[in-house]
Amino acid sequence: MAVRDRTRARPRAVLFALFALVAGMFAAPASASAAGLTQVTGFGSNPGNLAMYAYVPDGLPAGAPLVLALHGCTQSASDYHGHSGWAELADAHGFAVVYPQTTSVNNANSCFNWFQSGDTARGQGEALSVKQMADHATALYGTDPDRVYVTGLSAGGAMTAGLLAAYPDVFAGGSIAAGIPAGCARSLVDAYTCMYVSPGKTPQQWGDLARAASGGWSGPWPRVAIWHGTGDTTVVPANATESRDQWTDVWGTGQTPAETTTLPGGTTRASYEDASGRSVVETYTISGMAHGLPVDPGTAAGQCGATGTYYPDRLCSSYYTAQFWGLI
Repeated sequence: MAVRDRTRARPRAVLFALFALVAGMFAAPASASAAGLTQVTGFGSNPGNLAMYAYVPDGLPAGAPLVLALHGCTQSASDYHGHSGWAELADAHGFAVVYPQTTSVNNANSCFNWFQSGDTARGQGEALSVKQMADHATALYGTDPDRVYVTGLSAGGAMTAGLLAAYPDVFAGGSIAAGIPAGCARSLVDAYTCMYVSPGKTPQQWGDLARAASGGWSGPWPRVAIWHGTGDTTVVPANATESRDQWTDVWGTGQTPAETTTLPGGTTRASYEDASGRSVVETYTISGMAHGLPVDPGTAAGQCGATGTYYPDRLCSSYYTAQFWGLI
């Protein structure tokens, strides 16, 4: 099992830099407001060397939901807080948000190490650090341990997939934006294949990777939303199809949607239902959109977020994700 060397900058740091350069993952936009965003320390043993930031609306009642939101490469908790729309939704609908943050100490381009098995496996590395944040926030803020959700963009989306597979007992739902299926990569070389080429696995093979990562979990599994633009050349859209295959196989729904609807911003939503008729996997395909997380600034119902680099103005994905999870 691969283990990171945090102390030696050598060629590996150069490879990380090349990875982010070739991938085009995230030039940080101008600094965003971090009003109300607070760093939290002492949340656990933190084997992944991550930082924890939290946004908790005033007067949050006991038993509220909790959302963990993971940034992309070269981004930060503050950046994601300021653009993704989760803070606005937390204020409006009453839930807490935790933003895990990595740094260049872990990865030369501040990417979550979604392609390193030592950071995605259950009980190890960055994955365990995020799980510890969820546990700590639940105790600290009195949130509902049965309503914990995780979401992320690009490298953060790929890490979200890994977290859903490793900790289906912790997360009730997830949202993978411009991300990659759980278990696709175990090295930097693998990462390029996952990003640019479809590995060609069957739904069962993808599902088996998630099941193997879970530590023997038999369900219920997290409900999963998958967001991807058809014009994405950084993480090819085939990854959205493979993510759908993975989670529909885990749920046993098959890969034919029960319903397809049209949303704003050139978005098509497909819903995959369990035996009871509940939508458990949804894909959101945005026509022509390049790599990023769609937002829709404004104060009208359904609007949220702020535009910026890799935050195109289409529709507020965070709003529709929250709605899918039952937070709205």
